[in-house]
Amino acid sequence: MGKIRILPDNIANKIAAGEVVERPAAVVKELVENSLDAGSTRIRVDIEGGGKKLIRVTDDGCGMNPDDAMLAFERHATSKLREAEDLMCVATLGFRGEAIPSMAAVSRFVLETRAQGEPSGTRVEVNGGKMADVKEAGMPEGTTITVRDLFYNLPARRKFLRSEQTEMSHIAALVTHYALANPQRGFVLATSTGDLLNVEPVAGVRERFYQVFGQETLDDMVDLGDVTTAFPAHLPVSGSASRLRGYTPAYGAKFPSDNIEDQGEVAYRLTGFISKPQIQKHNGDSIFIFLNGRLIRDKTLRHALGEAYRNVIPPGTYPLALLFLEMPFEEVDVNVHPAKTEVRFRRQNLVHDFLRDALRQKLSENRPVSTFPVTAPPAITMPIPALPRPIAPPAASTDFTLRAQPRPAENVRLPFGPQTLPPLPGVSWSQPPAPMFPSPVISTPAPEEQAAPQPISTDLAELRPLGQFKESFIVAANSEGLWIIDQHVAHERVLFEQVLKRRQGRERLEGQQLLMPYILRLSPAQQAAYEQIKEELEMDGFELEPFGHFTVAVKAAPAGVAPGEIEKLLQEVLDNQEREPVTGMEEIQRKIAASVACHAAIKVNMPLDHRKMQWLLEALARTESPMTCPHGRPVVLKYSMREILKAFHRI
Repeated sequence: MGKIRILPDNIANKIAAGEVVERPAAVVKELVENSLDAGSTRIRVDIEGGGKKLIRVTDDGCGMNPDDAMLAFERHATSKLREAEDLMCVATLGFRGEAIPSMAAVSRFVLETRAQGEPSGTRVEVNGGKMADVKEAGMPEGTTITVRDLFYNLPARRKFLRSEQTEMSHIAALVTHYALANPQRGFVLATSTGDLLNVEPVAGVRERFYQVFGQETLDDMVDLGDVTTAFPAHLPVSGSASRLRGYTPAYGAKFPSDNIEDQGEVAYRLTGFISKPQIQKHNGDSIFIFLNGRLIRDKTLRHALGEAYRNVIPPGTYPLALLFLEMPFEEVDVNVHPAKTEVRFRRQNLVHDFLRDALRQKLSENRPVSTFPVTAPPAITMPIPALPRPIAPPAASTDFTLRAQPRPAENVRLPFGPQTLPPLPGVSWSQPPAPMFPSPVISTPAPEEQAAPQPISTDLAELRPLGQFKESFIVAANSEGLWIIDQHVAHERVLFEQVLKRRQGRERLEGQQLLMPYILRLSPAQQAAYEQIKEELEMDGFELEPFGHFTVAVKAAPAGVAPGEIEKLLQEVLDNQEREPVTGMEEIQRKIAASVACHAAIKVNMPLDHRKMQWLLEALARTESPMTCPHGRPVVLKYSMREILKAFHRI
């Protein structure tokens, strides 16, 4: 007798259950997706014991007739596929026909369903994969599925489940995700102690976000609007959009559009919300990504999200993101994982670059500002008259609008007086005719080579420096309120964008020759990292030569980097590449530019005179992301006029 035999159905179903039913939340996912596919407008999820004791999902969808109710327990029985070609353009959340038989194999399972127009419903009971009862039942149109005692017949699997609280948190997160993705449907998540989620159908995602998270969280989010790109369908499936010669994404195209199909084009569409940089999570559990309505976990999309926030939030932190990506169904293969949580894109690099660039643009446009937390004032026993709102300020008086400061007399000593300082790295100071203070200008590139001026942040452009605090922070003001600017990270942001723009324009950065070469010994991992990025290091102003085994001689370094910072800079660049190896040229350029800027920027405990502070504020206002440094730390803090008045009990 041969060794190969066909597995019995009960064993095959239990194996499938191990792939599809990882934990109670996986059961909820499959059942909620089926309810959504059934066209339900209201979905209720009841949970007991973290899903170990009871999971019940009730919907008002299309339901099933008696024959379909019986067929649903057969493996690979589905109403959503007809031909093999259908797998290449799956438009539904569920389609594999594995969920119901897999769940029924490892639980006490009851299906109650009534199709629209049927006089009565059907009740099917299955215990551990064995049919226990089938009968007619009176019930409203729709479907109710009850799963009790999950893994009761697989104690080895059951003991691997976490605590009831942990399993409940996974279920709550999943139901919340689908509630956010389907604002036009009502959702209820109920436990024995009450409702964890109860939201009525609303018009759009913004209203649903408010229902779930509240106004305070919504205020900290950036609305992506409707971002669409279109490209020719004949583009190769490999390669980045930015590297395809002759291709320019047509941002703003309509989606979906018959015209796009007529022109042989493919469209990607992105909507949703991302958090402002001041919102920083310690894990990625607050990242919700939906592809054509399907909740997915995809490394490509998460990497694109991380790249969008690179140099905006600190490493190791995560944003809050609710992203909805839409594309033609044939552009993605959703049949690569039994639980349908992983996908494979036909044009992976194009999807990655589209998401990354769209999110970067939105973050750059919003430029959110960190503010001081204001403690609620104590109770006041006597009334304070409201601050009058003058029609016009008196001619000789000062109001809340900052005015130009006269230059202090030479014999007056001020706490924030002008002081001397060697020129800032990469900056020279020019003297216009009869200036109040000399104005700094960038010494390179030449005026005829300079790019078009960047749009100025209006809040920062109006800032006027009042002085320094601890020779580390610039105190400034404008009509909006008081500001504190970290001088080191502000200059770091300015230099970072200067370096990055020049490198993205394929311009070689200026280096400074060292009097004596510096010998740097590398570890094996650093040597491997060095081989990957040595050409980019040379374009960034370094001159490096091999100097024996695992040793390089540093003959030149980027202009503006102090000699004492060169070793730290190189070690940081190589360690970063070793820790997070990247091969994309743009990513390598951003990482090196961030390190160069950090080590070339002015430091704390360094006095600045008025003209240097003014130049730094003006240069910061012209950057694309002036509110955070390349490593994600805040650059400015604002104490608004309203907060000042509130703190003084004026309002």
